[in-house]
Amino acid sequence: MGSSGVRVDLRGRQALVTGGARGLGASIVRRLAGAGASVLVADVRKELARELCDELNGDGGEARFVELDVRDPDAVAGVFRELDGAGQGVDVLVNNAAVDVSKPIEHLTAEEVTRVVQTNLLGPVYLCLEAYRRMIARGGGHIVNILSTAANRTWTEAGPYAAGKSGLRAFTHTLFKEAQRDCPGIGVTGVVAGGMETPFIMDRFPDSDVSMLQSPDVVADAVMYALSVPEGSVAGEIVVVPRREPSWP
Repeated sequence: MGSSGVRVDLRGRQALVTGGARGLGASIVRRLAGAGASVLVADVRKELARELCDELNGDGGEARFVELDVRDPDAVAGVFRELDGAGQGVDVLVNNAAVDVSKPIEHLTAEEVTRVVQTNLLGPVYLCLEAYRRMIARGGGHIVNILSTAANRTWTEAGPYAAGKSGLRAFTHTLFKEAQRDCPGIGVTGVVAGGMETPFIMDRFPDSDVSMLQSPDVVADAVMYALSVPEGSVAGEIVVVPRREPSWP
């Protein structure tokens, strides 16, 4: 299991990470399991997710695969209903799942736009709806939404992606304000992540200059930092970018 310089004790807590099977999601899952959390690895990639869970369980951690397409609100609600039935809750929700279609707007199809916005914006919102109301009832929890520099400053061939991440940033800020007002025990954090050396980038842009990218483990550490902030304070937004990041600020 990956180890982090940030110290946070999550024993007895359950975390759910979307898109947890690879890349940044897998780094976050490893950090959470290393801190003692029981982790639900939610993804559509069954084999990769099961391999990760087997690795963590064999290493003394606790992880379980949950097949979930975040675009399906009924499936999202079903996961939380199953947890309710088992007397379990989600103490930490990390909305990490994301997709992109890198095309000029004139060549985009409606289906491509719908897939990106549903995955990157509506999916996290569906998960927040289910998790947040339960956290309110329990009086505590933490929601981390993985954002992007595209939430602040966009570039060509990134229309739907920027729209989804900008919308998620606005929703995260609203959720932060409501938690601030209604339940001091709930933390809400947006993590603005710059380019990472993960399959999300490398599969699409294999010639990327990796010196311009950062390790996903650094961003996973930022998530752990958000969870480590003592009660009475909250890290509402954290920006973690490579030193040579061209798209920030």
